[in-house]
Amino acid sequence: MADKDRFEKVYYQGVVNVMEIWVDRQTGVNYLVHMAGNAGGITPLLDRDGHPVISPITSSGE
Repeated sequence: MADKDRFEKVYYQGVVNVMEIWVDRQTGVNYLVHMAGNAGGITPLLDRDGHPVISPITSSGE
């Protein structure tokens, strides 16, 4: 995994108030990232039942 980043940005919205969704390529867990000016935060993205959103992990020939 030396030549591949662990996290992949899959969604981006905004310029000053930025919302992003990042996926952990090892676990498939989705994270919501919010940045506003010099502040920011990250949290697991949850579905309506409070469970983490998990994307399928695709093999890339590693």
